[in-house]
Amino acid sequence: MSGLYCPDETICHHTAEMFHVACRDWGFFQVINHGVDHDVMRQCRETWREFFELPLEEKLKYANTPCTYEGYGSRLGVEKGASLDWSDYFFLHYLPLNLYDRKKWPSLPEACKELLCRKLLRTLSANLGLTENFLAVAFGGDDGFSACMRANYYPKCPQPDFTLGLSPHSDPGGMTLLYTDENVPGLQVRHAGKWITVKPAADALVVNLGDQIQFLSNGIYKSIEHRVMVNSENERISMAFFCNPRGDLVIRPAAQL
Repeated sequence: MSGLYCPDETICHHTAEMFHVACRDWGFFQVINHGVDHDVMRQCRETWREFFELPLEEKLKYANTPCTYEGYGSRLGVEKGASLDWSDYFFLHYLPLNLYDRKKWPSLPEACKELLCRKLLRTLSANLGLTENFLAVAFGGDDGFSACMRANYYPKCPQPDFTLGLSPHSDPGGMTLLYTDENVPGLQVRHAGKWITVKPAADALVVNLGDQIQFLSNGIYKSIEHRVMVNSENERISMAFFCNPRGDLVIRPAAQL
């Protein structure tokens, strides 16, 4: 990320071009030097690990309900085609504020939203030949966009060949920032008809574009199908932060594109 704000214009241009190619060809990329404190990231991940290792009766105190997706839930044994999903999750709203529940939301750094989502939206807008604030305005502008997070727990699986941690899908929102365990790979991206395993760099954030940015860019940038694999030897924790347009907005391709 620091290359976008380097005083050397050559480095800035090169970094922006790498973002452009990744968004156009893959819909996924990793960012380092992102400004989020590494110790805080690791502490958050381990805190979620401790939660998911609690007895089931304790976790069920925070269970979601048919009225809301927010809270603790499990996808263990949910059928998706020929395989079963194999994961637990905890979903939380961040923005808009009327959906923000202080009783459930843990303390996470503001930098994750402010330093990354807004900067990335500006970079993607400029790379598309649009005004720098185009995507931010399309997401909600000064009134703010929608944001939520999901902590995922993929336990060890005795028969990983018969399950998926999460079935193939593309993200329906705008942009996802994922912090995962660099020592336990699991995320796979579909590219050129093949499933490619992502190898996350230490303390990096994996960014993937959602359906809404594909719409806004008129298909220039891609929302790519991805899935999560499990294994028999190691559990895996990940934290996904979703940056989405406000739910009351109409999304359409940029007229300039």
